[in-house]
Amino acid sequence: MDHFTYKNDILHAEDVALTTIAQAVGTPVYVYSHATLTRHYRVFRDAFKALNPLICFAVKANSNQAVLATLAREGAGADVVSKGELMRALRAGIPAEKIVFSGVGKTADEMEYALKAGIKQFNVESEPELEVLSAVATRMEQTAPVSIRVNPDVDAKTHAKISTGKAENKFGISWTRVDEIYAKIAALPGLVATGVDVHIGSQLTDLAPFREAFIRVVDLVKHLRANGHDIRHIDLGGGLGIPYVAEEKAPPLPAEYGQMVIDVLGDLDCELIFEPGRLIAGNAGVLLTEVIYRKEGEGKTFYIVDAAMNDLARPAMYDAHHDFFPVKRDTDAEMDVADFVGPICESGDTFAKGRKTPRLQGGDLMIMKSCGAYGAVMSSTYNTRPLVAEVMVKGDQYAVIRPRQSLEELISLDCLPHWEIVS
Repeated sequence: MDHFTYKNDILHAEDVALTTIAQAVGTPVYVYSHATLTRHYRVFRDAFKALNPLICFAVKANSNQAVLATLAREGAGADVVSKGELMRALRAGIPAEKIVFSGVGKTADEMEYALKAGIKQFNVESEPELEVLSAVATRMEQTAPVSIRVNPDVDAKTHAKISTGKAENKFGISWTRVDEIYAKIAALPGLVATGVDVHIGSQLTDLAPFREAFIRVVDLVKHLRANGHDIRHIDLGGGLGIPYVAEEKAPPLPAEYGQMVIDVLGDLDCELIFEPGRLIAGNAGVLLTEVIYRKEGEGKTFYIVDAAMNDLARPAMYDAHHDFFPVKRDTDAEMDVADFVGPICESGDTFAKGRKTPRLQGGDLMIMKSCGAYGAVMSSTYNTRPLVAEVMVKGDQYAVIRPRQSLEELISLDCLPHWEIVS
């Protein structure tokens, strides 16, 4: 459930008409619903109430300070993959002891910053990373809490570009090398093994791959404990999918996922950590855009909108589906079948093909749904298109939470070399 609904045939975010936001802020613009964010977090949290887990929002899904601060007030932690994301989480009010640091390429500088902050744990993904972390922690006279991200070689049956748990993926350490890796942690100074980490991919729509991976994790934890390792945390990552296509079968509900986790891991006496991102933020945001032209092609109709692949990369990158809805609903409108495209000079700048829609014209407003995760965070300035604005709505109020970048601001980031400067 989200809080984007029609009222008097005008699409609203909670109690604010999207026409009001478009007029005041311009388009394209990301619009987030505070009520949807908090509801999704609470539904996920309540699915695991019996286990009292630590829920660390995956900052890579949406790193806006307003989003992070909203979730921090709900009690969320953070899963970060860079120094910048860690800095954002801390500034948004997420306590360091609720932050886990993931990612395959942590630098010594990032490790030092995280150790100074006092984060909960490092999710380590390679032997060289262990060695660098040991050296940094030893130099700082600290002990770094470590969980090894174990690659369970489980096929998540999701898009190849967001699958992370198979043997050929770059993430984690092979299941077959766990004993020697944990023995290495015990031997290296400045490190202590406190947990196990597993994340098999994103946008999973079936619980079977989760169950398969988690059963392996249970056996692994028992084995490591028998070998003298004090395993206190299990980080189960994120990955539960959201409904992108209204007509298709919805992914499992958090309550179903929670019951499966309780069944498989409930007796293990470990603190559980989850890293949901898309599940919390995905359907809490839309991309509001304006139709520039309706173009009749050779046997095909195009709606050219003012949003582009630099603003929302998912369709070009993953062939991702986003539902389109007009902001002004007209139940008597003539229907059209068209492609929705952006103005960038790339054939890949296409949001939808052969989509059935009420007939539109230049100046009409539309939204793309399910854009709250991996939308604004993946945007770029390709074609010298400034980064778009972001807005959060709460009830009948709205606030710009990231102003639209101006062309002057964007171009002024360039610096001419001294030999091009004429005095």
